[in-house]
Parts: sequence; C-alpha cells; structure tokens
Amino acid sequence: MLNPAAAWRHFLSRSNDDRVKVFGIAILVALVSALLVSTTSVALKPLQEAHLAAERAARMARMLDTLPGMRAIMEEVGVDALETRLVDLETGTFATGTDPSEFDSQTAAADPEQSVAIPKDLDVARLGRRAKLAPVYLLEREGDLLLVVLPVSGAGYQSTLRAMLALNADLTTVAALTITEQGETPGLGARVETPEWQALWPGKEIADENGEIVISVVRGQASGPYEVDGISGATLTSNGVSNMLRYWLGDHGFGPFLERLRSEGL
Repeated sequence: MLNPAAAWRHFLSRSNDDRVKVFGIAILVALVSALLVSTTSVALKPLQEAHLAAERAARMARMLDTLPGMRAIMEEVGVDALETRLVDLETGTFATGTDPSEFDSQTAAADPEQSVAIPKDLDVARLGRRAKLAPVYLLEREGDLLLVVLPVSGAGYQSTLRAMLALNADLTTVAALTITEQGETPGLGARVETPEWQALWPGKEIADENGEIVISVVRGQASGPYEVDGISGATLTSNGVSNMLRYWLGDHGFGPFLERLRSEGL
C-alpha cells in the first residue's frame, strides 16, 4: 500500500536537477498559488463589492452637487438621496418583487435567466447581453418628476465604460453625465472621467424634433445642441460613449420607460 509520507520523502530526496522534481515543485507552487489567490478573491469579494457600491454612491452625490439648486430641492422634498426603482426594460414599467438594493445589473446580465441577448443590429454598445431589469434613480416632488438618472454602459476602446446619465424633467435635456467606471488609456480616453469633459454635457439634447436619438461625441468641437466635443487622440473611446448612449436611450434600452414617463408620468 502506498505510503504518502514515504513517497513525499522519496520525492524530496531526488536531486535538484532531476526533471521530475523540478516539474513537480513547479506544479505544486502553481497549485498552492492558485488556491491562495482563489481563497483571497472569495474572501475579499464582499469587501470589494461594498467598496464599489460606496464609490458609486459617492459619485452620484458628487454629480448631484454639480446640478444648480439640486441639493436645495432635495432638502425641500425632505430626502438626502434619490429613490431607486427597478424597471422592466421590455415594457418600460416599474418591476415588483425584487429589492432594488439587492439587485446587481452586471450579475443579472451574466445570468441567462435574468438577461436577454441583444440583437446584433441593435448592439451598438457591444454588450452582447443585458439584464431584463435595470435600476433607475428618481427625484420627485408631489408626484412630479424633477430628475431621472439612468445607469448606462458600453464598450470603449479597451474597457467597459459605465456611467450615470441624468435627465431633466423634460426627459430630453441632459442634466449631467458622470463616468463611474473606465479603464481607458491614461491621458487619452481616460479623460472621459475628468470634470472638465463631463462639464460639457449639461444642457445637451438627446433627441431631435422627430424623437430620434442623435446625441453624440463628435471629432473636434461640437456645433449643435446634440453634440459634445470629442477627446483628442481618443476617437474610439468617444465613439464608445456615443454608442453607449444611443443604445440605452433607444428602444432596446430605456426607450420604452422614458416614453411611458412622457405619456403617463409617475
């Protein structure tokens, strides 16, 4: 019968130049390292998720602070944060039965039961799949909508861009755009996260008089209400922002929800 202890001693007694020992030690080191990395990743995941949630909340707060008079309105309404609701993207109606605070869009998008494949002709944001539900953040006063914030995402040049798009009560005018996550080239595409570039968005219009989504980041300087200055040397990142917004504001994204709000209100 094989004695593990004896086999281990025999293995260790081999010459350090022995190929069996060299490959054996390499495999053992790799296995132990993989085990340690996996264990650490699992152990730290709750902390990482909590950190990301706190960072998103902080970015949301900073975005609200950039909107003139928004904090005063929130104090008048008696709230210190926007109301979070879940929306069924297909119907544009508010979803029930799921706690918004426990919903994770990225996890849902990776679950075939909680997501849908995006048709190739509509997938301008290059996401592949999206969750069936999506959170929205609302500020209302006596039943009237004052602000709606939509989480949007899409492929940039070398990362997935994630952002919060705030729309005024007319649901057509941009109140703010805040990039919450990006991994673009430092000094180039990463400039989408700078306050200076994000300050170009307030007041821009997302759709033309026919209701077509036309908001875009253009090369060079913007020349109209539907355009935002492009970032020099970062054309693919700029295109990624344009495509991200066109998808999420379109019929396969938040389009049905925004249309319902326009026609029915809250």
